[in-house]
Amino acid sequence: MRFAFLIPPMMLLAACGQGEDKQDGPEIKINAGGADGGVQITAGEGGGKLKIGGEGVDIDMKIPDFVNLDVSGDFDIDGVKLYPGSNVTTVNVDANDTNGAGKATVQLGFTAPAAPAKAADWMAGEFAKQGVKITRSGDALAGTAKDGDDFTINFAPDGANTKGEVRIVSK
Repeated sequence: MRFAFLIPPMMLLAACGQGEDKQDGPEIKINAGGADGGVQITAGEGGGKLKIGGEGVDIDMKIPDFVNLDVSGDFDIDGVKLYPGSNVTTVNVDANDTNGAGKATVQLGFTAPAAPAKAADWMAGEFAKQGVKITRSGDALAGTAKDGDDFTINFAPDGANTKGEVRIVSK
């Protein structure tokens, strides 16, 4: 599974304050930590916050507005991308390595320019092409990626389009 959309703190900072041509991007929340410290990043319209803590380190700073961090094209599960024309609206990452029990949950909110059944049908077909076994319940897909991570993708109506959520739990 590719997590190219997990933006390292310095890349997020490098994208800050890029002039007047900035655009709305997704709301991003990253919480990663362990026994030795952690990193918390929140960013969205109006700026955000970066907090890094650990032995000998205590950084707590505001992040100004940032340019559109379009993570929609970077997301995939075993080669399957979101329905064409989809936009990622939120990225929430919660990773914890306390007591050596590395665990991460990633949740992505997205919109798709199709009805839920059509978007779910398309993604189910793409998973089949990649040999990824999924189960379907209505307009929800669930499966296990080739790396062992469990995922669910829920599709809900939003007018004539879809508002959805991807949830990935790493093992």
